[in-house]
This record gives sequence, C-alpha cells and structure tokens, in this order.
Amino acid sequence: MFRSLRVFNYRLWFAGALVSNTGAWMQRTAQDWIVLTELTDKDAAALGITMALQFGPLLLLMPVAGLMADRFDRRHILMWTQGVQCVLAFGLGVLVLSGHVELWHVYAFALLLGVATAIDVPARQSFVSELVTDRDISNAVALNSTSFQSARLIGPAVAGVLIAWIGSGPVFIVNGISFVGVILSLLFIRKSQLVATPRLAKAKGQIRDGLRYVRSRKDILIVLVMVFLVGTFGFNFPIFISTMSTVEFGKGSAEFGLLSSVMAAGAVVGSLLAARRERVRLVVVVIASAAFGLVCIVAALSPTYLFFAVTLVLIGAVSLTMMNTANAYVQTTTAPEMRGRVMALYMAIFAGGTPIGAPIVGLVANVWGPRWSLAIGAASGILAALIAVVWLARNKRNQSTATASIELPHETRELATQEIGIVGATAGRTS
Repeated sequence: MFRSLRVFNYRLWFAGALVSNTGAWMQRTAQDWIVLTELTDKDAAALGITMALQFGPLLLLMPVAGLMADRFDRRHILMWTQGVQCVLAFGLGVLVLSGHVELWHVYAFALLLGVATAIDVPARQSFVSELVTDRDISNAVALNSTSFQSARLIGPAVAGVLIAWIGSGPVFIVNGISFVGVILSLLFIRKSQLVATPRLAKAKGQIRDGLRYVRSRKDILIVLVMVFLVGTFGFNFPIFISTMSTVEFGKGSAEFGLLSSVMAAGAVVGSLLAARRERVRLVVVVIASAAFGLVCIVAALSPTYLFFAVTLVLIGAVSLTMMNTANAYVQTTTAPEMRGRVMALYMAIFAGGTPIGAPIVGLVANVWGPRWSLAIGAASGILAALIAVVWLARNKRNQSTATASIELPHETRELATQEIGIVGATAGRTS
C-alpha cells in the first residue's frame, strides 16, 4: 500500500504536499464561509460563481499548461506556481484581517488562484512519473490522493474551530505559511535520483498532437466523458456541504468544517484501497460512478445532520475510488512524451467543468433547496455509468482491433482488453 514511500524523493514530496494541502483546505473552508455567511446572506449562487472563477482558468489554459509540462522542467514550474499561490493567500488574508474585504475581492483572488493552479496542475500530475518508476506510478497517484484527502480531513475541521475562535482572516495567513513546506521539498529533492523523462522539443502543432492522441484512444475518451459528467455536476461538495449544513440543519462554522472532514475520512479510505491495487481496472471506474450516484440520493434524503454526515463518508470513499482509478488508468496507459498534455486535458475536463456546473447547482440550491442540488450530483454519477456500460458493450466486438491499434506495452494492451471484456460482460448480465 505504501511502497512508493520507499523512494526518498517521493517521501519528501509527499510530506511537503501534505502540509501545503492542509493549508489549502483550511483556506477553501474559510473562503466558502465568508462568501456564504459574511459577504452574502447564504447565497449559494455567489459561492458557485466563486468556484467558477477559481476553476474556469483550468478549462481555458490547460492546453498551454500541458504543453509547458511536457516541454519545461516540471520542478521549476511547480516552484513558481506554489510561490504565486503563497503570495495570493497572504494577500487575501491581509484584506480579511483589515476588514476591507468585499465580495469582488474574493472573486478576483479566486480568478488569480485559478490561473496559477491551471499552470500548476499538469506539471504536478505528471511530476509523479519523475519521482517513481513506471511500476509504482499508480501507487504514487493513489498516495497523492491520500495526502490530499488526509489534509482535507484535518484542514476544514481546524479551519472551522479557528473561524469560530478568532475569525476567518488568520486561516488565510496559515495557508500562506503552509506553502513553505512544498517549496522546501522541491528545493531539497535529489535531482540525480529523478526518473529521466523526455523533454518535448519546440515544434508546431504539438497541442493538436495531444488531442489527436486522445482521439485515437477510445478507452481514454470514455473515461474523460465520465469524468466530465461527474466532475461538472457531482463534485460540487462545497455547495452541497455548506448549504445542507447551514440551510437544512441550521449549523454553525464548526459543524460545517466537521462535515468536510467527515467526508475526507471516507475519501482517505477510498484512496488507500486504490493504493493497494496493483492493476488499474476500468470496470472500477464504472462501478464507483454508479455507487456515487446512489449514495448521493441517500444523502439528499437525509433526515438529520448525523445521518447526512454518515452518508458523506460513503460519498468520500466512492468518489475517490472513481477519480483515483480514472487518473491512474489515464497516466499508466499514456505514452510518457504525451503525459503532460493528456493529463492537462484530463484535469481541464475534470475541474474545468466546474464553471458550468457550480453556478447551476448553486442556483438550484437557492431556488429548490440543497437536497435537489444533491439530486443533480446523483444523476451525473448514474448517467456516466450508464453511458460507459452502453458504449463499451457496443464496442465489445471491436476490442481486439482497437487494442492492437494502440502503441502500448504488451501488458497494458492485455489489461485494456480484459477491462473492456469485463465491462461488456457486466453490461450483458445487467440487460
């Protein structure tokens, strides 16, 4: 389960990322809280706009950011992007502490953070392949998610207590300080032990090459369709959790932060289970997507705060199982020289759909209530699973031709064939 931690560089990166991610989750909780309760009167649409501005640049800049990740030193890119995010955290913290913060300030900082994140994400995703060997990439990806979700377990709960105790401003300052951890880890990484990755020479049409590569990979295409649907309409957890906590159950900041941590507990379990798997199975993505939809239905019908908290554990587990497996599948079956551009497209589709989905889900929460916003998330998971099952079942007969046409290692081709066959067989039994 923890085999990647045997590698010094990965241990260092993991530790730095854990500290930084904890601070980032603290800031996200504080940002959601001030937008929902201090700068508006529980306006879920305003929270949706904030999310849209923060994730919108991912959709617009990812093609260029992916090309940068394939062409330039990913470690240097990460040092710059982490430094910029550090400055932005301090800036917003000063505004909140001085009492001069307004809603448009939060919008502006969310947009700037989105630009820095858009450049950071593909470099960070593909940097994992330089820290460990190909054999351990799927394990390292899963442990990365474990770090992220462990931080999500700690950060919101701490933020909720700090907000109730001393206010929102110091939380942003703590996040600024936390970036020191990941910057130091990047400085002290042993460059001589990094796994060599071919750098892309400058040439015309390289972004189009990445798109053509993905278009030729039907298995990756179906994963991207699922990730888009669930990422756009299902993964709006700040809206679901904040509105259910405050509007439906009438709770305060501490209880709000606790719900985020409870969900993260399930996410950690999902991440660790993914880390144990030595083989990445496409069928797991389909099953986890359907399970996500079903659990969201149960959450929408929650009669009490405690019952809702329990359902969040399950939502965290199945959502991370789905996304970890999808991420690892795309990374491990993509040619190394294409990895930055493919992962950029993956993250653009996953997070870039938020500017579309978050305002819609926020508006639904305002007009019909938080429970109906959860129903939209449920529909996205079930629809994604159905599309995958139908598509794979229809293409089952062409699996040999499709797999043979992809220039992949023999073991990966064999795995893809088995996955298509498994999902096709599942579809046949269901029908």
